[in-house]
Amino acid sequence: QVQQNVERLFTRFVEEGKATVRLREPAVDLCLSKANVTNLKTFLSAVRLAHQGNDAGVLPLSPLVPAKNSDVEKPKTKMIITSRRDYPLTKSFPFSLEHLQTSYCKLARIDARVLCLRRLRKLDLSHNHIKQLPATLGDLACLQELDLHDNHLEAFSGALCASGLQKSLQFLDLSQNQIQALPLEFCQLRALVRLRLDDNALLRLPCRIGQLSRLRFLSAARNKLPFLPSDFRRLSLENLDLFGNPFEQPNPLAPNIQLKIPSTLLECAARATVNHRIPYGCHLLPSHLCQDLEVAKTCRCGGACLSSFIQITVTMSLHHVAHAVVLVDNMGGTDAPVLCYFCSLGCYSQFLDRHLQSN
Repeated sequence: QVQQNVERLFTRFVEEGKATVRLREPAVDLCLSKANVTNLKTFLSAVRLAHQGNDAGVLPLSPLVPAKNSDVEKPKTKMIITSRRDYPLTKSFPFSLEHLQTSYCKLARIDARVLCLRRLRKLDLSHNHIKQLPATLGDLACLQELDLHDNHLEAFSGALCASGLQKSLQFLDLSQNQIQALPLEFCQLRALVRLRLDDNALLRLPCRIGQLSRLRFLSAARNKLPFLPSDFRRLSLENLDLFGNPFEQPNPLAPNIQLKIPSTLLECAARATVNHRIPYGCHLLPSHLCQDLEVAKTCRCGGACLSSFIQITVTMSLHHVAHAVVLVDNMGGTDAPVLCYFCSLGCYSQFLDRHLQSN
């Protein structure tokens, strides 16, 4: 079908017997090369007329000669570029690409032409100079693997986490960048199976990381993590690597007390909302209250607390959350400090009694 279906004709090199016809549906490029110049011009003229809806009887078409198999190129699905010299500057990427690697090309940003490749399943932009990710990267709805390792990234935006990548992205490599923190929305990427965060400047992991229920491989070695979030206990991993982080020595006897007595009305309402699973949203509550409720802390008793709590760090064996664990330090340890919260002095006292008895 040609009528009203031609998005663009590329005729810059028609005198060399080359041209490209870009169709809308299906979204493919018909690439012509080694053609007779006169016949090619006639063909392109016919395509233009057909696109405009002219009757087939008036089109300047000559009898077609069947093409040989050797003359027909299959749609290109994979392209690997590993040097700046080979990077295409004047021609488009094939729309049919499913795997694209552009490494060691000194890219300072993601090429806008790449963001139009809606069939991409694997995108490797490693070993470049990329500092920021465009929100339109989330429009690549089929993207399953994204490799951004060894770039200059300082953040991974919440907009990307709230995009179509939520359902498609299974592998993400952000290692060897300059990221200090990941947004709360990061835990909406619930299709993630493999996540690499090595060699960044991470000061913390997302507080709701336990929502990544499909995650099986996590590597966050050589960061600046002092402890793990309490939600880390909910993970079920096959392989975990946290080597080289400056984990603090847990001390349950030195609590960080943030209790507000008596509790504020906001605290009481927030706890009731979370504990009784009362529906809420931005159409019912101000957006900042919704964000607070999303990061409500869970006490050892199972109850919720918002801004009134007692916080300590306790030791957790990483084998509780992962089958295979890389040693945390050179001393052979596989334990790490994890945050623990209490909603009241009573809950903290009960924990403290059990802790002192066990020691």
